[in-house]
Amino acid sequence: MSALEKLRYEVADGVATITLDDPDTRNALSDQLLDELLRALREAKADDGARVVVLTSSHEKVFSAGGNLGGFAADAPTAHKYFGIELFVDVFRELGELGKPSIVAANGHVLAGSLGIALACDLIIAKDTAGFGTPEINVGLFPFMIMALIYRNVSRKKTNEMLLLGERLTAEEARQAGIVNKVVGAGEFDGAVAEWAQKLASKSPLVMRLGKDAMWRQMDMPLMAALDYLRAQLTIELSTEDAIEGVTAFFEKRDPNWKGR
Repeated sequence: MSALEKLRYEVADGVATITLDDPDTRNALSDQLLDELLRALREAKADDGARVVVLTSSHEKVFSAGGNLGGFAADAPTAHKYFGIELFVDVFRELGELGKPSIVAANGHVLAGSLGIALACDLIIAKDTAGFGTPEINVGLFPFMIMALIYRNVSRKKTNEMLLLGERLTAEEARQAGIVNKVVGAGEFDGAVAEWAQKLASKSPLVMRLGKDAMWRQMDMPLMAALDYLRAQLTIELSTEDAIEGVTAFFEKRDPNWKGR
């Protein structure tokens, strides 16, 4: 992977950590940052040594302030703006098809477009000082691109409230709304993220990939179509060596030795 300027990427102990690192713009989601994020996600997907992805920020108070407002207002052809916005769709799809679990370590405010990226991930752990919101309406915009992600995670009336009023939720309010999984204090934050990351990294990478792919594909299927698809996935899973090893290790009261087959 070529050099990255807007984020950092590192892998250790099965955990790929992607750190948004453009603090001067509060990690504004410019075309360059989104392109680098795509490259980092694809690198993690292809790396067998990366079993879980953690997405976080180097900024002390902000995970990301959202889309690059300067880019939105720029005097550029409509087609160019359209292709730039497509990067959001690509990031959402890449996270959904990652084949590996993802955690957002929300050490600061998650706002506007970055809320969509966070909701496209599997789990969110937030510092109790972090805020969550869609303030676009306050500057004459509407959060079109992330609307689909919010409605798939939050109740309709609460989503309506977020989109129309543009007010910020506290971390605890975001947890109650179904956006955040866990809220912890600053002193417990790094430990909580590391604990979940290591737990996820310890699972069978093959079964995790089968499960993650199924989670993504069945989400919007009609019920009976989803059940037929999931029955087929279960049959495939039960034929893997890792499934047999996991059950055997359970009865033998030992840790499983995953083979990835």
